[in-house]
Amino acid sequence: MEIKVGTVVLSTAGHDKGGVFAVIGFTDGDIALIADGKRRKLEKPKKKKLKHLKPLGILEQNIPTQTNRQLKKALMEFNARGGHGR
Repeated sequence: MEIKVGTVVLSTAGHDKGGVFAVIGFTDGDIALIADGKRRKLEKPKKKKLKHLKPLGILEQNIPTQTNRQLKKALMEFNARGGHGR
């Protein structure tokens, strides 16, 4: 699965290892910007190399994710659907 904006990913390395995040953007080359709305807010996303991320699925298109609360809710619903991949 290709990692793009809106992809739900599992962090496989670092302090946030095991955390579930959404990709909200990209910087140069192989660096993704990830956030979960709780520990990593949309205002200050984590920079993470793509090789340290495992794609789990895609957030539903009809779920708004413009605020931290909406993003957190969307990730909880993703996990509730069984999309956590663990």
